[in-house]
Amino acid sequence: MSFAKKEYEFLEKIRIGPKNLGGYVNGTWKASGPVITTVNPANNQTIAEVVEASAQDYEEGMQACSEAAKVWVQVPAPKRGEIVRQIGDALRANLQEFGRLVSLEMGKILPEGIGEVQEVIDMCDFAVGLSRQLNGSVIPSERPNHMMLEVWNPLGIVGVITAFNFPCAVLGWNACIALVCGNCVVWKGAPTTPLVTIAMTKIVASVLEKNNLPGSIFTAFCGGAEIGEAIAKDTRIPLVSFTGSSKVGLAVQQTVNQRFGKCLLELSGNNAIIVMDDADTELAVRSVLFAAVGTAGQRCTTCRRLLVHKTVYEKVLKPLVDVYKQVKIGDPLEKGTLLGPVHTRTSRENFEKGIQNIKSQGGKILTGGSVIESEGNFVHPTIVEISPKAEIVKEELFGPVLYVMKFKTFEEAVEINNSVPQGLSSSIFTRNPEFIFKWIGAQGSDCGIVNVNIPTNGAEIGGAFGGEKGTGGGREAGSDSWKQYMRRSTCTINYGTELPLAQGINFG
Repeated sequence: MSFAKKEYEFLEKIRIGPKNLGGYVNGTWKASGPVITTVNPANNQTIAEVVEASAQDYEEGMQACSEAAKVWVQVPAPKRGEIVRQIGDALRANLQEFGRLVSLEMGKILPEGIGEVQEVIDMCDFAVGLSRQLNGSVIPSERPNHMMLEVWNPLGIVGVITAFNFPCAVLGWNACIALVCGNCVVWKGAPTTPLVTIAMTKIVASVLEKNNLPGSIFTAFCGGAEIGEAIAKDTRIPLVSFTGSSKVGLAVQQTVNQRFGKCLLELSGNNAIIVMDDADTELAVRSVLFAAVGTAGQRCTTCRRLLVHKTVYEKVLKPLVDVYKQVKIGDPLEKGTLLGPVHTRTSRENFEKGIQNIKSQGGKILTGGSVIESEGNFVHPTIVEISPKAEIVKEELFGPVLYVMKFKTFEEAVEINNSVPQGLSSSIFTRNPEFIFKWIGAQGSDCGIVNVNIPTNGAEIGGAFGGEKGTGGGREAGSDSWKQYMRRSTCTINYGTELPLAQGINFG
């Protein structure tokens, strides 16, 4: 059996065929669920078929993963880091093909697809160093001949449920850290990007096999809500990392909490860029273009609200509208394309409904505001002038729609920034030290990512990624995010012959 199109033959290099099994269970590829087709968002034509995993496949995989956890936990952390290093090297060797697959199946432009795979490679590098720095601490004891220690140990198994917009990067944020921390990983990729899930898993599986380690250390499933619900309910999984909408994330959290599990949530964003009257407006316009149009507005860190000081409003808005009209829309694999399709037909329909709601709430379309009639899921990048009090502004419309609004003072801009239910990313453009330090401090942005003179998106992996409020409160990737993937034990050791009690208690 061959691919329907010759241009898909590059997938064979990363071991993707016209028909694929969507479950990596106990070190083997198997799946007994329904057969689905995955499509190219640029034309909605079939790329390949995938057999999804069933509930039976899930249970078999989890049983094997539970056994593998007993093996993996005994491997020293630096040796686990070496395995993750090899995963990064395997990705490096396939960077172009893998990036092309991400672009083909998700719809983001090729430089972004390659950049996403590079992000996983960067996470592998970060995790290798981390594997030698999972440090505890020594705490002074008030009792003579006693020592207090803080020790970190693996949780066992980490469940990772990822979304379509970053089909492999979010897996990298979680799995690279979870693995060096001594956990096995159970991954459910997005149902609409199964080829990325399969290709990534085959790379990890090849490294485990080469090192004579159980394949079930990394277990993966292509599937829908049934598999996700099973992960959320499974008491064998102490931590579930979920990336997706606030609505679904809340349901996952409630299910996991009912069994006293832990959740790491990366949910909706409604991110604002503030342009002060002293800002470098040219730099701001370039930043807004990338932040609002990149990935067709489908990043959780996409800029959705642009707040501009009234004295520079026209100076910012006119060149921004002009550059929006020059954005090249088309096949994401073609050189020069800046805006590919939104991911699915449903995404395109949601864009249309969103524009109708915007107009009904007093929004004025300055440019864009319509779909492009074609086989693919293309829409025009859109700028809307609207009141910050409009209800739709508080929602996350997952597409290239930017709301613009004026403000008079720094305090008013901060109030508008913080007025939405979400709290992921934010940025201010200014050269004023007072505004900069207020912005990043307690009187400023209430988001998890607080930038100055850069876009809201494009975060580096060295910092902790995540947000507050309806964004879920989780932190992934760098800094001390690793602590979420381990359990902390406070250990008190008596190396003397007496039994003094804390707080000076005399008991008998």
